[in-house]
Amino acid sequence: MKILTGKQIKEADRYTIDHEPIESLDLMERASEVIAQWIATHVEPENDLLFLVGKGNNGGDGLAVARILSNAGFHCCVCLLYEQEEMSEECRLNLERLPEAVCRITFECMNPTEETILVDAILGTGVKGALNEYLDRVITRVNTFTNRILSIDLPSGMQTEFGNDPEKIVHADVTLTLEFPKLAMLQPEAGECCGEIVVLPIELDAAFIQTTPSDFYYIEKQMVRQFVKPRQKFAHKNMYGHALLVCGSRGMAGAAVLATGAALRSGCGLVTVHLPESERFAVQANYPSAMTSLDPDVCFSMLPQNIERYDVIGVGPGLGQIPKTVHALEQMFKTFKRPMVIDADALNIIASHPEIKSRLPQDSILTPHIGELRRLTGGWESEAQKLEQVRTLARELHSVIVVKGAHTMICSPDGICFFNSTGNSGMAKGGSGDVLTGLLTGLLARGYSALSAALIGVYVHGLAGDKAAAYFGAEGMNSGDLIDFLAESLCDIQ
Repeated sequence: MKILTGKQIKEADRYTIDHEPIESLDLMERASEVIAQWIATHVEPENDLLFLVGKGNNGGDGLAVARILSNAGFHCCVCLLYEQEEMSEECRLNLERLPEAVCRITFECMNPTEETILVDAILGTGVKGALNEYLDRVITRVNTFTNRILSIDLPSGMQTEFGNDPEKIVHADVTLTLEFPKLAMLQPEAGECCGEIVVLPIELDAAFIQTTPSDFYYIEKQMVRQFVKPRQKFAHKNMYGHALLVCGSRGMAGAAVLATGAALRSGCGLVTVHLPESERFAVQANYPSAMTSLDPDVCFSMLPQNIERYDVIGVGPGLGQIPKTVHALEQMFKTFKRPMVIDADALNIIASHPEIKSRLPQDSILTPHIGELRRLTGGWESEAQKLEQVRTLARELHSVIVVKGAHTMICSPDGICFFNSTGNSGMAKGGSGDVLTGLLTGLLARGYSALSAALIGVYVHGLAGDKAAAYFGAEGMNSGDLIDFLAESLCDIQ
């Protein structure tokens, strides 16, 4: 799914109005019906709904939704933040259409009960710069309520791309965003304000969206599914690649176990793990179908024999950063010229020894979390700057960069950025990245390109996390649980 900027969204609205053709008020009605349908499906009729209504078209959406739901039997009330003469034409017309059953109050009189659900329809995608004092006061007060909040299109006060201050934005529990998510929703700068993101299609002109250039995409099942390779009936293991994992050191065998388990779920033909001989029992006991290459030291100190026989190497989890390991990693980059998945301590070694960076094989996948990314790039002062630094790194290395976190971002060497739609905060636990490294290594060995492997792997990894959270709960799940749901998640995208 393509992500458009705020300016492009306005152009998409105008193009749809001109070329469908459809009146602006009727397009607003279409969007409002979709929003009302979602609310009617997810909110019990006995819950009171209080709509916070601004003066623009976002307020018009709110008024239309209030009318539709009131006619469907919901108890709706609107809090009008502006006088009628200050409203846009569409907003004013929807105010005039309100049935008498919808009560009207002013902001000063607003005092919702705890059970009332607030519907935020104050500001839409047109926000630019700082809020005026009145809106600042409104949003500050709204955020003091403990009520559940649903925001229409995006939380009020949020700008569509960058430069957001969470203190100046409504903190929603659910954001019902229209047609596609906005870039700011997927950034740590203020994305927390959105709560759960629900994308609601409103049938903006498909040809306009398809031909409008964008460097940003939202990863969904339909996108991932088109990259999946079918398995051949008369296939054999050597057709699906041999993955080597270089993981683990004394006391860190768990990283190797997690990566191995995920690689074995990837669909690749063979998996070998290179780890210290003293740590082999954990891998062999848990995953007898994996082969081992044993290092005589307690760390990664020497290359596996016949390293050229492997199609892909995944390296980093649990390695440590002692001098022996640094030297062995340097030798690996000099010797092995096929794609790699580079994670964890391997990334930290590269950051500490930047001269190594030029030796990384092209078409690799680097998977830094935010701390590792800072060490690789030197840090940033804004989300916009961070994004540009990731693009620069991907271009310089001719590789894919996977920035792990909420809405994990995948950046291709040509600067296209993809944001993931799966995953949850229960995955923010030690070992989740090791599972991703194993899965990506297996997918690369299986024959996927670096970008296809990253898109499939990140989506499936997050989907497995969602299934684990549904089964164990976000608090109780752990990284090992992800492996148990990888097979089911891969089936879901077939």
